[in-house]
Amino acid sequence: SSDLPGQAKALIAATTQVAAVGPPLTAFFGCLYYSGMRPGEAVSLRKEDLVLPDLDPDAEEQEDDEWGIAYLDTSAPRIGRSWSDTGRTRQERQLKHRPEGTVRPVPVPPALVRLIIRHLDQHATTPDGRLFRGLRGGDLSESTYGRVWAKARAIALTDTQVASTLAKHPYDLRHACVSTWLKAGIEPKRVAEWAGHSVDVLLRTYTHCLDQGEHEALRRIQKTLSDTR
Repeated sequence: SSDLPGQAKALIAATTQVAAVGPPLTAFFGCLYYSGMRPGEAVSLRKEDLVLPDLDPDAEEQEDDEWGIAYLDTSAPRIGRSWSDTGRTRQERQLKHRPEGTVRPVPVPPALVRLIIRHLDQHATTPDGRLFRGLRGGDLSESTYGRVWAKARAIALTDTQVASTLAKHPYDLRHACVSTWLKAGIEPKRVAEWAGHSVDVLLRTYTHCLDQGEHEALRRIQKTLSDTR
């Protein structure tokens, strides 16, 4: 969609209207959209993984250049209890496609900084420092955040959009983030590092985002050649 950033922001804002369970997960969806985290990485996110500017959570306006960093080193994909070493439905593992012990720094834009700081102020963390939790304080399940997302879509989108595949799944927020980075002209190698992809996978998966950039590059070359005639 041509207004993907606006729709993504509206959807994330709509999660605050999902009674009880929605507001504690608003920053979770923000992590997927603004920093390109996989859901399993956001589920595992701890306060100690974040370096954030010192902002007032109650302030309406903040400086636009106040960025933070998240250092991702674990992911908790959903697995069946019988396959888990711990008996939990989520089990922390090393990052996808990365050796154990690898840390992946990702940028935290000002909009997400504000969401996280507000989250910490209003909802705190679990005893072990995780930002996000399930209904009874345990692991945040895919079904829980999936239900919140479905309700947020019904609030923020038109009936036609709800019936379409637009932002159908929370993971689509991550795709939107990576697409935004590429369309902003960030070099693919850096985007791949932030997203936890190989450059090869990135280029295969997001070719549609590169086409416009390629056209723009050719246009600039042509303009330069034309200006020097």
